[in-house]
Amino acid sequence: MLPPPLSPHLIAALRADFPLIDALTALQPLGWFNPAIAPSAEALGDVGLTLDDVDDASARLARFAPYLAKVFPETQASGGIIESPIVPLPAMQAALRVTTGKVWLKQDSHLPISGSIKARGGIYEVLKHAETLALDAGLLKKGDDYSLLASDALKAFFGQYAIAVGSTGNLGLSIGIMSARLGFRASVHMSADARQWKKDKLREHGVTVVEYTQDYSVAVEEGRRQAQGDPSCHFVDDENSHDLFLGYAVAGERLKRQFDAASVIVDAEHPLFVYLPCGVGGGPGGVALGLKLAFGDAVHCVFVEPTHSPCMLLGVHTGWHEGISVQDIGIDNVTAADGLAVGRPSGFVGRAMQRLIDGYATVSDETLYRLLAVLEQTEGWRLEPSAVAGFAGIRHVLEAHDYQQRLGLTPQRLQQATHLVWGTGGSMVPAAEMDAYVARGRALLEQG
Repeated sequence: MLPPPLSPHLIAALRADFPLIDALTALQPLGWFNPAIAPSAEALGDVGLTLDDVDDASARLARFAPYLAKVFPETQASGGIIESPIVPLPAMQAALRVTTGKVWLKQDSHLPISGSIKARGGIYEVLKHAETLALDAGLLKKGDDYSLLASDALKAFFGQYAIAVGSTGNLGLSIGIMSARLGFRASVHMSADARQWKKDKLREHGVTVVEYTQDYSVAVEEGRRQAQGDPSCHFVDDENSHDLFLGYAVAGERLKRQFDAASVIVDAEHPLFVYLPCGVGGGPGGVALGLKLAFGDAVHCVFVEPTHSPCMLLGVHTGWHEGISVQDIGIDNVTAADGLAVGRPSGFVGRAMQRLIDGYATVSDETLYRLLAVLEQTEGWRLEPSAVAGFAGIRHVLEAHDYQQRLGLTPQRLQQATHLVWGTGGSMVPAAEMDAYVARGRALLEQG
């Protein structure tokens, strides 16, 4: 059940206690750095998941690599491992006038299979569920070559089961495509924000798409309710799933290896700032957990949300987490960043990660369009609006002098910093739609 709206009296009291709420309601782009963060050695205990859990997820993905390479030819070059490159962005950095440190892009926008960060957690949870079913039925052993899961017999076995998820789009793509390929009956409950091309692509894969005129929270709640009535159905709960979270967290150790290969140093003298677009919080929260396990206190994570959907900032700042929505404070949750159009945050992620996330920033739709146009002009990369949100966080970090002082981020350390923007999606956007995004951004740039 979704919580009821908060009363006007309670909202007035919250506004008095938390003046930042008025700035959020006014849709002002802003940054807030949480003074209550703690050293990772202490705060990691809040999460309830450990390095062993992440290592277990990584090992499971390795077991599935032969299967993925067999059924998704686009993963053959990487041996069935779903991973994205990191690329430096010197021209974009110059355009943003960032004069300290180095700006890089993490290209989850170009992940195989579903073209977004959701290929991490979404695909992992489906694979784990499939493994559990097949092991329990005696159809698979952990030492087997998992490519046998592509057999007609296993597809028929999985066809007895269903998988469902609620999504604004990209998670639905990942869950739906992976589930259908294994043989599951897949259904995706899609909110009003979901793009038509994502619905069309899912249907091409044989996935049932259930459309809603309401926002993300309603689609998730209704999907969860329907799945509860079907004992053969596994519901992927974006708001509460530990498996999704762990699928994202594997990114931390992999990024560490990528930086090592690129001779990028990350330590106290060479801090790493990672800017993660945030919707309900599962994707950025899981990645942030992996980063903290890999880099400890040398990494500083910042979540970036649309000005029209600042749900995680609101939930953590007030301490109300999933008990408050952006609609409660008069914000409409309507944004061009459809993947981030979430009005109520994950309480699990908010509570687990609140002492590990340095800060939160908000960005307007107009700025998102400008950023994607500048990125295309300077570097040639084409990302969807939600995927460029991270770029808006860099300025807030570099201007937050109290935050820098509190964490000992001296000018010398900032000069040696790495700023990694997590580009969360875009490679599967139809060309005509991407052209329209870029044209919109260029028009806004010309207006000044």
